[in-house]
Parts: sequence; structure tokens; C-alpha cells
Amino acid sequence: MKLLPVQFVETSAQAAHDKHASQDEHHDHKPSHAEHEGDGHEGHGHEHAQGIEWEDDMVEVNRRTTAANMRWKLVDRDTGAANAAIDWKFRVGDQVKIRLVNEMDSDHPMPHPFHVHGAGRFLVLARDGVEEPNLVWKDTVLVRTGETVDILLDVTNPGRWMAHCHIAEHHESGMMFGFDVEE
Repeated sequence: MKLLPVQFVETSAQAAHDKHASQDEHHDHKPSHAEHEGDGHEGHGHEHAQGIEWEDDMVEVNRRTTAANMRWKLVDRDTGAANAAIDWKFRVGDQVKIRLVNEMDSDHPMPHPFHVHGAGRFLVLARDGVEEPNLVWKDTVLVRTGETVDILLDVTNPGRWMAHCHIAEHHESGMMFGFDVEE
């Protein structure tokens, strides 16, 4: 999963407009499987109904993989830093827009529950460029395979905090980073 700095995050309306404009330019465009099947989040363009991790082959993947042969990563696209090398700093009162991109190019593409510890709370603003109609404060969001989720982090608590995938095997193999919040 990759993290995009705010300067690369388009507004939801602009992203939706650009997507439709690019589709209109290709008059031989054939609707993809993702445009026809829902997953309980109609209109979000997910490829298929993605079950929870133990409904697919994740159990078998977990049996075969260890921290020695599988490295799950969070990557900051702005710096290229991954996992513990990510060095974010915030101040109490900051409101930070973060784009979470769960790319398909991993050894085992799957949903990742992204969790932010204690630094504050966040709102899910959009999924795949579609504005989220139900604005609820959260500390964890499921980022489905191939999905992009925009969140707004409301930083309220000073200290040393962390963000990570909430799947224990992923966290243990390094899919986490710490960050500092100053008064």
C-alpha cells in the first residue's frame, strides 16, 4: 500500500471528472468487470466482492510466509521511505489529507485495514474518487485491493504514535511506521 503526499491528491470531483473524460475519449471503451459488479459499495468501481482475508487463500499464504520471506510495506511516495523509515511530523491542530493506495502489484494483493494509533481521528473523504456520504470519525479504514482511499487526519494528541496494517502478520513483517506529534 502506498501513501501519497497531499500535493498529489486531486479533489474527488476533479478525479471523477478526469476519469469520465478519459473514458469518453476512448470511443471503443468496453466497460470492465469492475463497472458492472457491486460489493456493497455500489458506484465505487471495486473489481468484485472482496471477502474478508480468511475467505480467500490468505490462510495458506500465512502458513508459507514469514517475516524472513515476505515483506509487507507502507511506502511514502513523496520520499520513497518504507515502513519504519517513514518520518512524518505533525503538530496538534493539523488536519492532514492522506491518500492510501492499495496497489495490485504485490505478491498477494489483498485488502488492508489501515489503523492510526492515538494521534487523533480521521474521516474517510472518498473511495476511488467518489465522495464518502457517511462522514464518521474513525481510527481504522479497510483499503480494498486496488482501491484508493482519501482520509483527513485530525491531529489532536501530542507524542510518538504509529500507523500500521491491522493484520498481525503484516504488522509483524514491518508494515508500520511511527510519527511524531508536537504540542
